[in-house]
Amino acid sequence: MNLATDYCGIELSSPLVVGASPLVDDLDVVKRLEDSGASAIVMRSLFQEQIERESMNTFAQIEGHAHMSAEALSFFPDTDDYVLGPHNHIDQLAKLKAAVSIPVIASLNGTTPGGWLEYAKLMEDAGADALELNFYELAADFDRSGADIENELVAIVEELVRATTIPISVKLSPFWSSLPHLAKRLVAAGAKGLVLFNRFYQADIDVEALEYENRLQLSHSRDLLLRLRAIAILRGRLDTSLICTGGAHTVPDLVKALMSGADAVQFVAALLTRGPEHLKVLRDGLEIWMAEHGHESLEGLRGNMSLERCPDPHALLRGNYAQMLRSWTADREGYYS
Repeated sequence: MNLATDYCGIELSSPLVVGASPLVDDLDVVKRLEDSGASAIVMRSLFQEQIERESMNTFAQIEGHAHMSAEALSFFPDTDDYVLGPHNHIDQLAKLKAAVSIPVIASLNGTTPGGWLEYAKLMEDAGADALELNFYELAADFDRSGADIENELVAIVEELVRATTIPISVKLSPFWSSLPHLAKRLVAAGAKGLVLFNRFYQADIDVEALEYENRLQLSHSRDLLLRLRAIAILRGRLDTSLICTGGAHTVPDLVKALMSGADAVQFVAALLTRGPEHLKVLRDGLEIWMAEHGHESLEGLRGNMSLERCPDPHALLRGNYAQMLRSWTADREGYYS
């Protein structure tokens, strides 16, 4: 069975990729992931704020201006709260490259242009095979338009492409007024892949302590549907890799993502809860499913449920929406009693 696929111009042995997570912090765990069938691994994200805070702390020590840090950084975790600081992050990347034979993808998380982007080149020099830009931006400024935010993202991608020679992928949230238009701009700017989607983490409120509760909730298979729709819309219409992330846990989840048009699927929550060896379950299950359905490679499977196969995508989406609303029926005796 041929499971080979293309990931931003890099040939992978299968579509099973380990997404950015704590799993890559331990080299023994990373080797277990590789032995279980991971075709590539993505590093934890290095945050723009981490880099800027370290730069400001260094400047403060040299110049003696201890209070020059931007107010926004005061809301960010202290440097000691991170498993890896910026320089240790680069060291860990180099160790990962030495420990495994599969591609290692670096990850930068930020939202505005600046000197922190210089770390992309350091990551490339440390051996990163590709770079994932995790653009997590929650609009809260009344004076910034959607176009302003999109322009800033495109400018960051252009800067990264100029500064490095490795492939750049962009990890997006689903909240854009026209995802296809933005995707087209990002590909034109040089992005070799789109990772869909960043999960929208939301803080709860403790009504007694009057504090935000920042508790990470792992994804579920039901979260996959939003990704499937977006990938199905983009498949075949852009010269870029499409990577599904968020909500893939089972073999049917993996098959659905591929049928929608994903070139690769990132797994995190399923591995955090079930262990690295779950990758072997997924790979074996995919091979069994493909054999049962007459597929010898991913080519016949990938995108066969995408809108690329539909002559009128808009009509199909509207029709699905209308049928979905009519699909629910109540047991009137029990429901209204």
